[in-house]
Formats: sequence, C-alpha cells, structure tokens
Amino acid sequence: MSNSGHPKDHGRRRGLMLVLSSPSGAGKTTLSKMLLEEFNDVKLSVSVTTRPPRPNEVDGKDYFFRTPDQFHELIARRDFLEWAHVFDKYYGTPKADTVARLEGGEDVLFDVDWQGADALHDQMPNDVVSVFILPPSIEALQERLAGREGSTPELVARRMEDAKREIMHWRRYDYVIVNDDLKAAYQRLKRILLTERLKRLRQLDLEDHVRSLLGED
Repeated sequence: MSNSGHPKDHGRRRGLMLVLSSPSGAGKTTLSKMLLEEFNDVKLSVSVTTRPPRPNEVDGKDYFFRTPDQFHELIARRDFLEWAHVFDKYYGTPKADTVARLEGGEDVLFDVDWQGADALHDQMPNDVVSVFILPPSIEALQERLAGREGSTPELVARRMEDAKREIMHWRRYDYVIVNDDLKAAYQRLKRILLTERLKRLRQLDLEDHVRSLLGED
C-alpha cells in the first residue's frame, strides 16, 4: 500500500527520525511493520553489524555486514550516530545513510532501546521524534511473552525483568502509546507521524513562500 491517500505536505520537507522503543512483547515490531506497509516514504534504518548474515539476508538491505576491523574503523571515523556491543557482536547506525534519507524527504524508522534512543537524540535532537509503546498491563505482557515459540518459565521471567527495566525510562520519550488495542495504537502512531511532518522546521519551502508573500523576493 502506498501513502498516496494521505494529504500532501506543502512543498519540500526534511524527513524525521521516528524512534520506537518498548519492552519485548508490547507490539513495537507489529506497529513498525504496519507503518512501513502504509507509508512508502518511511524506511527502516539499516544497521551495520559484525555478525554473519543469516540465510536470505542481503547486505545493504537487512544489514550492512562488516568485519570487526571495519567496524572499529567506522567508530574511529565517527561514522555512527550510535553503536553498541551486544553478545560479542557490534551493531551501529550509519550517519551518512540516515542524513541522506532525511535530506531526500524520507522518514527513517528506528527500533531501538532507551539507550539507543538517547544516543540518537544527542546526535540529532531536531530530527528525532521518540515514541514509547507500553503494554496494557503487566499480565498481558507476560501472557504475550509466554505464548512465544520456545518460551520457558525461566526465559519469560528474565524477559519480564528486562521489560520492567525498559519501562522505567518511559519519561524520556516525546510520546507514549498504550497498546491496549492494536488498531487504535496504530492510529495514534500514524497521527504522531503526520503531525510531526508539519512542524515548521521540517517544511523547507516556507521561508521562500513567506518572503514571496511579503514581497521580499
């Protein structure tokens, strides 16, 4: 589905960085997929990683696959907006790719934890719009996690502890959505995106338009 049915913005606009965070099981991945399916000018951020490709993963589409030495070279050149070391593998958000998309009028969607959200905001505060997704209740979250394939009581207990630690940082975000109903939560997320696109600083032709109205051309 394209976004052709949505109202057109006036003139050119700068894209935004839509940062989504949530505890595991709160619905962030599902909401992200819904947004990407509806809006063809929203693109998922492609991370650089040192982990090997899985079957059917494509370099440059799923990830940018690099060696540890190449990754450290990118760190030294300050080519990342943020990076992390997770389970002996490195992951990072390339700055040049993100900036090019923003300048081309595309929005970039990020699926990160609160630390990644903080790092992105520190690097590009005027471009980041952050949204935290909350579950309707702790019982609903536990039920979703327990229903996942391969779940064990120990694994669910660990994920619940991780979830509570993540939830503690909800105040850091611009917006918070309680995902008590998926369709309603998605409509809230979509309204946030469409409203943020209209912010004055993202409408690149307004300065020229106002000058023409005032006869200053």
